[in-house]
Amino acid sequence: MSSDAERQQAKMQEFMRLLPLTLDLAGLPRCEVGKQFTEEQMEFRLNSIRIAYKLARKLVIEISKPAE
Repeated sequence: MSSDAERQQAKMQEFMRLLPLTLDLAGLPRCEVGKQFTEEQMEFRLNSIRIAYKLARKLVIEISKPAE
């Protein structure tokens, strides 16, 4: 059990470390003050962040490989 909890915690820490790069890659604008996103806009933003996270993670893995 603790192995699963440790793995989940490691995934969360990885996500948080990659979050600044992820958000930069997603290129999403901030919400205007006093205005809220619609459900559809939030879903679009969520999908953009998911894709950007996968790319950020792939980039970090790629650059951490030793040169051939």
